[in-house]
Amino acid sequence: MTNAFFVAGTDTEVGKTVASRAILHAAGSANIKMAGYKPVASGSAPTDEGMRNSDALYIQDASVVDLAYDEVNPYAFEAAVSPHLAAEQEDRVINFDILSQGLEHLKSKSEVVLVEGAGGWRVPVSRTDFLSSWVKQEKLPVVLVVGVKLGCLSHAILTAEAIKNDGLELVGWVANRINPGTENYSEIIRMLEENLPGNKLGEIPYMPGIKKRDLSKYIDLSPLGL
Repeated sequence: MTNAFFVAGTDTEVGKTVASRAILHAAGSANIKMAGYKPVASGSAPTDEGMRNSDALYIQDASVVDLAYDEVNPYAFEAAVSPHLAAEQEDRVINFDILSQGLEHLKSKSEVVLVEGAGGWRVPVSRTDFLSSWVKQEKLPVVLVVGVKLGCLSHAILTAEAIKNDGLELVGWVANRINPGTENYSEIIRMLEENLPGNKLGEIPYMPGIKKRDLSKYIDLSPLGL
């Protein structure tokens, strides 16, 4: 059984956290000890305990194993901008060794680690490097989250090509309906099924307050070998 997966998005705000929570919920229902990991997060807020990112908190809450916040999110930046800019503004460097240490630590506490990315596949973490470089370094199989909206077919197919060109396997994908008014939804899904590698893990419908719901029934873990 593969012990870690990386959740990538076709863009920012496409539902990586929603899909990650759904996968974590499904793991919990299947009694699989899965830990959620959000190594880099922008748009965090200062609290008495330190910087806290809402998406990372949702991942922490959905994890099947109990985790402290710092175990889930080692890099929390305040500015809601690209991680490389957020890091520059705080005079910090996103160190891949820190990300890897956090991943190995979570592997020791769980059966599977689900790593949620930031932004799209080529999101920069510095002026010269990208988070995808770390995913390549760790050789993580990838789950792609497609935010179903106008333009998503091109974004999804291009992202899948980039993942393949980086030498990684796209093991599955999740369709997340972010716009209830999207026309031709079924045709979009059919095109994704015909053009994306890996199997569809599920389709998550549009729902108000979705990040607070139990989403386990929308995900099939079998394409991940779980």
